[in-house]
Amino acid sequence: MITVLSGGTGTPKLLQGLKEIIDPSELTIIVNTLENDYFAGVYVSADIDTVLYTMSDLINDELWYGIKDDTFITHERLEEIGCPELLRIGDKDRATKIQKTLLMEKYDLTRACEIQAKNMGLECRVIPMSNENSDIKIVTDMGELEFHDFLIKHRSEPEVLDVKFSKVSPAEGIIDAINNSDAVIIGPSNPVTSISPILSLEGVREALKNTFVVAISPIIGSGAVSGPANKFMNALGVEVSAAGVASMYSDFLDMMVIDAKDDDKKIKVNQIINKVIVTNTIMNNLDAKKNLAKIIIENIP
Repeated sequence: MITVLSGGTGTPKLLQGLKEIIDPSELTIIVNTLENDYFAGVYVSADIDTVLYTMSDLINDELWYGIKDDTFITHERLEEIGCPELLRIGDKDRATKIQKTLLMEKYDLTRACEIQAKNMGLECRVIPMSNENSDIKIVTDMGELEFHDFLIKHRSEPEVLDVKFSKVSPAEGIIDAINNSDAVIIGPSNPVTSISPILSLEGVREALKNTFVVAISPIIGSGAVSGPANKFMNALGVEVSAAGVASMYSDFLDMMVIDAKDDDKKIKVNQIINKVIVTNTIMNNLDAKKNLAKIIIENIP
């Protein structure tokens, strides 16, 4: 059994490769919920939906958000009648979100995700990190901003001074999934806003110390492969590098995968973690995704 800790962009690319080389029924995916919120009356769990769509081959893998070949009739009509949305939600994607919103009138988020995963024909387990509402604030030179305001409205442009998020309880099954895994893979998602919230859950870091953990760096050189991870790491005083990412996971990490362009930085990463794999981590096609997944699996003892 392999457990993957996931955000909503880098890790789903890896999941596309993993599901091609191992039985999806052997995969448990624990997904960040920090950014979940209500938009235009529907519950949006962007990272969870991205994982669901990825594992069911529905994902719009140009944007890594929403469903491929979706339409935007409702979104455009809302704007026409004076109710513009911050998020551009497609019609098919909106149906998923409406279903989840209705399910959550009766069930918690974990059960709602189980029902949706089953309806999509998934064999893997997709578990939200928590069933509790989270809150995240990005402290910037413009003041405190909601996460999606920072990311979308302001295009991640303000200077980031701090990142603050609320403490929540782990969803049922999180700790057991880690304890029962042959290995845990921390995907190349934002280490501050996607992975750290999962690691902050009570019992998670302790559980990770008792299994083999491999992380893939989302940083190449001194920049993030995608998204504003470098701004968030800088704000927290963490070096923006593969070594900086390794330092965030150092108390439980057994192996680190870094990009071939960072080969000259392997020694510095080795000072934090003994086993370092250097390979191509840019997943711009399915072969690259499968190759990275294969290298990771082959190096799990």
